[in-house]
Amino acid sequence: MTDHKAQLHRYLRDARDAIVWKLEGLDEYEARRPMTPTGTNLLGLVKHLAGVEAGYFGFVFERPFPEPIPWIAEDAELNSDLWATPEESRDDLLSLYERTRAHADATIEELDLDATGTVPWWPEERRHPTLHLLLVHMTAETNRHAGHADIVRELIDGTAGLRRSSDNLPSTDTAWWEEHHARVEAAARKAGGR
Repeated sequence: MTDHKAQLHRYLRDARDAIVWKLEGLDEYEARRPMTPTGTNLLGLVKHLAGVEAGYFGFVFERPFPEPIPWIAEDAELNSDLWATPEESRDDLLSLYERTRAHADATIEELDLDATGTVPWWPEERRHPTLHLLLVHMTAETNRHAGHADIVRELIDGTAGLRRSSDNLPSTDTAWWEEHHARVEAAARKAGGR
């Protein structure tokens, strides 16, 4: 018999690990550096996901995370969950993410997939989702941000790939990637009439 909760939980764990891996080997500036016009940065993604996990797997199921998370308060500054202040250390934010993950894992382990919670910020008709739905939601959310992290990390230092143990990229050298990039650029220029 298939253990659907275990499968969903494994995919969430894999996505979480990918997020954390993207910070390895970077200095403080690189970990926080905004790489898009909207400020997307690696440590901000970790900070954001820590708050989201605490909310969906804590507050929603009346199992509040035992520590205050100021950037998820109603009066928090807009987007304060998506970047780290100089006073918020990388170690502290990674440790917080680890603790929110452990808290979420306890909720996931202890509740049945059909257990319902209350998400007051969702529309009334969807306000009482099951743990199953929130596992799907958080897996999608975390993988979305893992994709952001993959692109941001590649822009910072060229590191790319799915995970530490398997980057899921062709085994090639730098020259091959440069040729591939040039081929894709040429195709885009031709298609765009440039």
